[in-house]
Amino acid sequence: MGALQVGLIGDFDSHVTAHRAIPAALRLAGEALQCTVEFDWLATDAMPDDNALQHFDALWSVPASPYRSMCGALSAIRFAREQRMPFLGTCGGFQHALIEVARNVHGVSGAEHAETAPGAANRVVSELACSLVEGSDVVSLRPGSRIALAYASPTANERYHCRYGLNPAFAGTVLNGPMRASAHDARGDARGIELDDHPFFASTLFQPERTAVTGAVPPLVRSLLAAALAC
Repeated sequence: MGALQVGLIGDFDSHVTAHRAIPAALRLAGEALQCTVEFDWLATDAMPDDNALQHFDALWSVPASPYRSMCGALSAIRFAREQRMPFLGTCGGFQHALIEVARNVHGVSGAEHAETAPGAANRVVSELACSLVEGSDVVSLRPGSRIALAYASPTANERYHCRYGLNPAFAGTVLNGPMRASAHDARGDARGIELDDHPFFASTLFQPERTAVTGAVPPLVRSLLAAALAC
């Protein structure tokens, strides 16, 4: 087959560490799977329509929110979920995957992000009790989950750059199937999520792509590409 085509949902900024790491992450994961990977940045305020998105083999909602267009990002995430296209969300992608599922699966009217709508009643994504900007932490992985299988380990130590995460008040709603938490921090807060009824739909609040800066293959990026090859 030809090169895998990956669409990167987000507004490229060369100053963002994760954005600089993503090309290396895709290259390293592709080399590990012996496949060529090509990628396009999909600006959220100029998101291709569904017909154009069909040409990708996988979508990745990347860090550095707020995005220029939440609607653009959510439309692409919804496309990946409904069309069963392999999907990875990291940092801002994690946050927006929660909002998309809250709105369109669980019917949470006006599900919002506290960073862009601090006065909204249904802030599914809220400010973290402790900021994780340029922090690292060990997370526990749910046995048998896609994220645990990707790491082949019960734990992972990863880096963050965020101040927002899942609002605990909405955890019982959003994580009540088909989305479930697959990674938790020491306090029990969700740091990774996935859909049970999807070939590969996983998101993490941490930024696994940063591993590529050291020359190591990011496990979740490898799993994303493996799922794309299998489809």
